[in-house]
Amino acid sequence: MKIDFNKNNGLVPVIIQDSRTFQVLMLGYMNEEAFEKTEKEGVVTFFSRSKNRLWTKGEESGHFLKVENISIDCDQDTILIKAVPTDTVCHTGSFSCFGEKETKGFLYELEAKIGERIDHKAEDSYTYSLYQRGINKMAQKVGEEAVELVIEAKDSNDNLFKNEAADLLYHILILLKAKGFTLEDIEGVLRNRDR
Repeated sequence: MKIDFNKNNGLVPVIIQDSRTFQVLMLGYMNEEAFEKTEKEGVVTFFSRSKNRLWTKGEESGHFLKVENISIDCDQDTILIKAVPTDTVCHTGSFSCFGEKETKGFLYELEAKIGERIDHKAEDSYTYSLYQRGINKMAQKVGEEAVELVIEAKDSNDNLFKNEAADLLYHILILLKAKGFTLEDIEGVLRNRDR
């Protein structure tokens, strides 16, 4: 990755995006030293123009941005970092500097939470208890939820229909985790279909 730090007096703009939901979280600036520190430590560090020094996001609040992916634009003078925020990002208390948490992309956040509960063996979690019961029970649960969704689709209670659809999606995410697949894998299959 060759970034052109010479265009704007040694600073380049950095867009931070939630790697799970794709929501834009904030904009900051990096000099070469901040970029190298970010790459090395896996936590976003900016060059603060107001403090005139390196500033690791979260150094005071504890709300860090854990780096998942770094890319640069076609002109090599803007950085895009996909990161996982450990808490709210904006100094105002909002989730993002551009507003509150959006619902688009939430399934990726839910997928990550399901994965954490399973990977960390959360004993008090319904998700983990279902996972422990094995693939047959998880598959059966998906089937049950699918049937319940079909039944509600034939009725006129929109609230029940939406709840059953949510239950089905939730259980599909558990089954995907158990089978070693992700939502992104399924999106890839759908994207490659010509319909």
